[in-house]
Amino acid sequence: MSKEKFEWRSIQRYLSPQATDDLNKFLEKLPQNVGSSVLIAAGIAWAAAGAIGIYTTMQVRGLTELRAELAEVNALKPHVPILKDIAVNKNDIENFIGRMEVKYPDLTFSATGNTVLIVGKDTNTFAQFREALGHIQNGGNGWKIKLDNMCVGRECDKDKLRATIKINQVRVEMP
Repeated sequence: MSKEKFEWRSIQRYLSPQATDDLNKFLEKLPQNVGSSVLIAAGIAWAAAGAIGIYTTMQVRGLTELRAELAEVNALKPHVPILKDIAVNKNDIENFIGRMEVKYPDLTFSATGNTVLIVGKDTNTFAQFREALGHIQNGGNGWKIKLDNMCVGRECDKDKLRATIKINQVRVEMP
């Protein structure tokens, strides 16, 4: 319905002083026309609706305060960087192993991906074995070394010295 088609004069009869008097007379005669039990039931319904409205208002206020506290706590929470392990480039590991084979000729080195295997045939090469482990520990920039397994002496099945090492790099990422 548009503004041009609506008749504004039809609302005037509801806003006249006579309309206010008519509403007042209707409300005064309501208990006689309807009965007191219906009015009591309507009063109870209105009271229940009012109580539900007050309860809802209080719960919404509490929820609003809780959200404000949560936002404040999240604002104070520091952004902690996340550390991620990334496999070192295979070429870097192979180049490093090439240098290790020259320095420690009595040991055997092999690489599969980011895993390095160091093998010594007998326990006489333990000093070189120990130094090779330390060398790998300090080997590359940002390397994180994890010793997967190691056996020395009688523990080993075939070779007397064996160590499996995984080499990763650490990347720092912001959350």
